[in-house]
Amino acid sequence: MVANPFTVYGRASSSNVQALMWACAELGVDVDRLDYGENFAALDTPEFRTLNPHGKIPVLQRADGVALFETPAILRYLAASYGPENFWPTDPAKRAKIDMWAEWAKHDIAEAFTGPIFWRVVRTPDVRHDHAAIQTAIDTFESQLAIAEPRLPTGYLCGDHFTLADVQFGHVLYRYYDINIPRKSFPNVERYYETLTQRPAYQTHVMRPYDELKDTI
Repeated sequence: MVANPFTVYGRASSSNVQALMWACAELGVDVDRLDYGENFAALDTPEFRTLNPHGKIPVLQRADGVALFETPAILRYLAASYGPENFWPTDPAKRAKIDMWAEWAKHDIAEAFTGPIFWRVVRTPDVRHDHAAIQTAIDTFESQLAIAEPRLPTGYLCGDHFTLADVQFGHVLYRYYDINIPRKSFPNVERYYETLTQRPAYQTHVMRPYDELKDTI
C-alpha cells in the first residue's frame, strides 16, 4: 500500500464516494475517509467550501493540502499516479480508448441511473412513486446497457484487463441489480457484474447497504 497520502471527504453511502474508494483500494492507495454529507458533517461550511466551492462530495485532499474534486478528475489523477499500464496506459491513444468508455459510463450510465431511477425508487416513499417516469428512466438506462452487452462476452469493458472504465461503469451495477425494479436480461452484463462481485475491493466499498438513503425526500 502507498503510505496514507490522502483524505477522502464523503459518506460511504455516496455512489461517487464508493467509486473513488473502490479505485483507491484496487490501486493500493491507502486513504482516510471522513463522513461528510447527508446526516454527517455539513458541506456548506466555509471550511468545506475551501476544499470544493461547489459543496459536493467526494473531495480528495493530498497531504500537502491540495484538494481535488469531481469524481472523474480525481480518478484520472489516481490512475495516472498509481495505475498500472493495463489500468491506465501511458500511450495517449490507448488511454483515450479507455477514457471514452469511462466518460460514457459517467454520463450515460451513472447519471442515467442515480437520479432518474435510484432516487425515484429508493429515496422516494412508495406512495409517491411515479411509475411511468421510473419505467421510462429504466428503458433509457437499459438502452445504454444494450450498448455494453456485446462488449462483455468475456473480460472487462475495454478488453481483457480491469481499467478505469470499469470503475465508472461497474459501481452502478450493484444498486441496479439490488433494488426492486423490473429488469431486462443482459447475460453478458450479468456475467460481468458477477465477476466484479468477486473482487474484494468491490465487496468492501460498493456492495454496501443503503438503508440510510431510503425515503428521505
